[in-house]
Amino acid sequence: MNPSENKICSLLGIKYPIIQGGMIWCAGWELAAAVSNAGGLGLLGAGSMYPEVLDEQIAKCKAATNKPFGVNLPLLYPNIEAHIATIIKHKVPIVFTSAGNPKTWTETLHKEGIKVVHVVSSVKFALKAEAAGVDAVVAEGFEAGGHNGRDETTTLCLIPMVRKAIGIPLIAAGGIGDGRAMLAVMNLGADGAQVGSRFVASIESSAHANFKNAVIASQEGDTLLTLKELTPVRLLRNPFFEELMAAYQNGASAEALATLLGRGRAKKGMFEGDLHAGELEIGQIAGNFESIMPAGDIVQEFITDFNAALAAQTAFQL
Repeated sequence: MNPSENKICSLLGIKYPIIQGGMIWCAGWELAAAVSNAGGLGLLGAGSMYPEVLDEQIAKCKAATNKPFGVNLPLLYPNIEAHIATIIKHKVPIVFTSAGNPKTWTETLHKEGIKVVHVVSSVKFALKAEAAGVDAVVAEGFEAGGHNGRDETTTLCLIPMVRKAIGIPLIAAGGIGDGRAMLAVMNLGADGAQVGSRFVASIESSAHANFKNAVIASQEGDTLLTLKELTPVRLLRNPFFEELMAAYQNGASAEALATLLGRGRAKKGMFEGDLHAGELEIGQIAGNFESIMPAGDIVQEFITDFNAALAAQTAFQL
């Protein structure tokens, strides 16, 4: 792989077109720095951080790597002005925005020399992001963990449709757990891959050990997209999830579901390790993971598998 010939590597100044997902409660400075040091792009998950915490996390990440890293910023975050100010203060080079209108902050960030990448789940929103002036788009398929699109479009279908619709660089996300899947989405038109769930199960992830072990123990069919009446989210099955299913069977309203969900469920599950009452956000691909690994080893395994799959593909002709 020649980084100079890859649009995402050139845009972001990285060696490999692998972007670590900015997952809430799982993506702190240790993970971001480890991925960046290994040649990918590490992201801090600002959506679960108070402004003073993000300030500290950026400072620690800058001390731990001299490579580019970024911040994943949900645009619906209540203290977003404080987060934007912190990002500008620290001269963070890259911001991945999600869950909101990219037009709101893209120009402000561009004026500070910051690259902006926006996460979408449909062609419609990819076009809006391109019109808002973002530098690249992440198209995330239905397989992904955490908050997801309502249309349930799979990555295999979404990537070629988005590629046909937009002219800016495209990153694929959702169900990408190894280098073979990375090659597959690049064959479909993506310029790189964003990887979330595999990095949850890394040593440097800030997720609780209980959650990491639950991810590794999960099997095919152990996750499901739910809560579409509120904000769609893919969850690992656990007692809280079964409570949700029982509520659905009893015809619970959106208000009743919101009451059941309450506040702090994701922190309780993923960061504090409560596997009974917590919300456990993870992608479908988790059923394929076998071990918790150092993030740098995950990056290298991706590249080894990518190159092996590419060589086999090149040798095979119909």
